[in-house]
Amino acid sequence: MGPAVRALLELSQRGELTTAHVELSAHTLGVHVRTVWRNLARARLGEPLRRGRGRFEITDDIRTLLAYHRGNVKAVHRELVQDAEKAGATPVSLSTLHRAVKRDLTPGDRAGFKSGIPASRGHDPHLRRPPTARNEEWEGDHKQAPVWVWADGRLVKPWVTWFCDCHTGMIMGWAVTPHFPHRGSILAALRSCILHGDGYGPAGGLPTRIRIDRGKDFLSCAVQDALGAFAVQVDVLPPYTPHLKGSIENLNRAATSMFFSTLPRYTHAQKLDSRRRSGEKDPALTFEGFVELLAQWVKTRNAEHPMAGYGDLTPLQWWNSDPSPLREVSAEDLHAFLLEGDRSTRVINGHGIRFRGRDYMAGWMTGRSGTRVHVRFQPHHLDQIEIFDADNRRHLGTAYLADQASDEQIEQVYQARTERVRRVRRDLRRAETLRRRRFKAHTSAGPAQADTAMTRKEAAEELRTWRSSRADDDLPTDYMPRRITPPGRWAVPGPSAPSEEDT
Repeated sequence: MGPAVRALLELSQRGELTTAHVELSAHTLGVHVRTVWRNLARARLGEPLRRGRGRFEITDDIRTLLAYHRGNVKAVHRELVQDAEKAGATPVSLSTLHRAVKRDLTPGDRAGFKSGIPASRGHDPHLRRPPTARNEEWEGDHKQAPVWVWADGRLVKPWVTWFCDCHTGMIMGWAVTPHFPHRGSILAALRSCILHGDGYGPAGGLPTRIRIDRGKDFLSCAVQDALGAFAVQVDVLPPYTPHLKGSIENLNRAATSMFFSTLPRYTHAQKLDSRRRSGEKDPALTFEGFVELLAQWVKTRNAEHPMAGYGDLTPLQWWNSDPSPLREVSAEDLHAFLLEGDRSTRVINGHGIRFRGRDYMAGWMTGRSGTRVHVRFQPHHLDQIEIFDADNRRHLGTAYLADQASDEQIEQVYQARTERVRRVRRDLRRAETLRRRRFKAHTSAGPAQADTAMTRKEAAEELRTWRSSRADDDLPTDYMPRRITPPGRWAVPGPSAPSEEDT
């Protein structure tokens, strides 16, 4: 209405306004002709076209009350009514307050008052990064699988460490640990991302930059040195900003909905009642079986899953269609940087190399006794180490444990440890039983009295239990049991006659 009235007012000031102009404006705006003449008269007097009514608006004080009551509009209305009654004013109605909250506050503000900043950020739009090329940007993260699996005789929820290419959606590499991931799992995942061939790939190469979160393991010196040595830029994202690494977050959600939810003992299965979930009694997967199924799912997603955002091409097809050159690196160079280093200098001797109380041996050490070397290793995987010449830093080869225990010996050690823990736990429970004191029940006020009385039957039963559980090695050292039947000519003591006191 405003632009039309201003145009008619300009025609009126020039003396060119006619009734046809007003009727044309009214027909175009869909209003009555008198409405247009009325607004034109107000414009000539300098009055606003619409006479605004005073309406209730959300002030800073009301925003503070909403935050105090965690977004509860009715609680805020109670306080406003109390303040209005004290001031002798007319309080605002609850429906008016609800309309003002919906009108003046954004959904992000209302969610922030109710649940906090993360919920408020969920209503923010985010820009999409422009398309780049393969291996231009990677993103990495940890994901705890919501599935119970058997590992080392107990149920655990394994952790998956993986990296994806942001341009093609390709899962570059991954590593699984039955416990919280460490530097070794991250370095192993990076090796599987960079190498291709010999069980790795088909994608590979070095990225230009990589985005990671603020996890202390991702920020460790070993990972920073490994990536920085190959001129890979590491972008450490601020906390609580999952939208800044949307590719890996989408991968986590896809893995949950497409893979983890289909496995037995899924922790977020449908609830049967307030306590039980569907399938919680099903037999759990072994850790080996879980890793095998995850490898199959990653291969299927990379090679067979079409993605709508990439023209219904699979990540592997999109990767192969990109002509961008790859920055490849040899396995020997990865040994130099994707492994943890030992600061000390070792010497090859007649037993190989002594490292952390263990001897490591390899065939290439023949004739190298006395050579000064450096040791690099993968954390928590000390069954083999990589050896480098201390003078020229050249990779000499891989060394293995010289005397590695068999599986049966390791199992016996684990059983002995478990038995020792069970024995100590039993002793601690018995000690707690001895500490407990029973007290007499009182029906009137008085000090607590220990109940030390014991019947003859209770005492005899406890002594009998103690004697039956007494071990053989608790007997006196000079005790010698009778092992043969004495000859007939030997004098054997008979039962003693009862005394007068006994009779």
